[in-house]
Amino acid sequence: MRISIGLKATAVALSLAATPALAQERVAIGTGGTGGLFYVIGAGMADILNKHMENTTARAEVTGASVENIRRVAADQMTFGFSSSSTLYEAKNGMGPFDGDAQPVAAMAYLYPAVLQIATVADTGIASLEDLAGKKVNLGPPGSNAAVLAQRLLEAYGVFDAGNAQFLSYTEGTNALMNGTVDATVVLAGAPTAALIDLDAQRDMVLLPLDEQKVAGLFEEYPFYQPYEIPAGTYPDQKEGVMVINDPATLFTSEGADEGLVNTITKTIFEHLDELGEVHPQAKAIALDTATKTPIDLHAGAKAYFDTAK
Repeated sequence: MRISIGLKATAVALSLAATPALAQERVAIGTGGTGGLFYVIGAGMADILNKHMENTTARAEVTGASVENIRRVAADQMTFGFSSSSTLYEAKNGMGPFDGDAQPVAAMAYLYPAVLQIATVADTGIASLEDLAGKKVNLGPPGSNAAVLAQRLLEAYGVFDAGNAQFLSYTEGTNALMNGTVDATVVLAGAPTAALIDLDAQRDMVLLPLDEQKVAGLFEEYPFYQPYEIPAGTYPDQKEGVMVINDPATLFTSEGADEGLVNTITKTIFEHLDELGEVHPQAKAIALDTATKTPIDLHAGAKAYFDTAK
């Protein structure tokens, strides 16, 4: 009898000891490569969740960025992730890389602008997008969002020339511009961005603005893009604001993700934006005022938080 009572007591003790571990919430965040902004800000979010969400272990996962994040979050392999707005819109609607295979995803928040910056140098004499006709232009890495968006923009202006298009990394593109092997190069990132800061330090950089009226059809055809003005002085040689296209970074989750969990994650991140802003200057652009400007519908948990927070 004593042995039986002892075994029962031991079983109860083990059960109670195991309870906190069973209650531990594991949050996996899909980001990108370790050198990219998705990973840096995602790691910052993980730190905030670990610090301020009880019984939670959050971790930023290194991934291939938007497309991989969407597929893995939709498959419940990760809790939430980062994506460009264009890729998230296409995933939800079964377009682009998700042609005929719409993904069950929902937005959590607009994060920060990622803008297409088309740069040249004063020596080229190029002052407008129209001037790119017949010129060699680096559109960015092959298959990248930058290359897709740059081609769409140049086509809208009637100056896209496949024979003159180059597909180089951002660093290779700015080097090629300084060496005179291309006439202009693009970067899709938050402004200011390192590649163009370096270019501006070594050459008289010129950022080419777009005319919203000339690309009205582009915004109509691709509603996930937004016009955005890079403020004067963002780069030392930039004396005036420059109108560009914004393909914002967006936070998203699975359509069927637990409403309470998504609400708590969203609340925890947005109530500690001051801490998140310390991980990278671009994180300072994340704000409650712009958080609901997402390319697809918000998840119910995120919407419930924003409805009460504003």
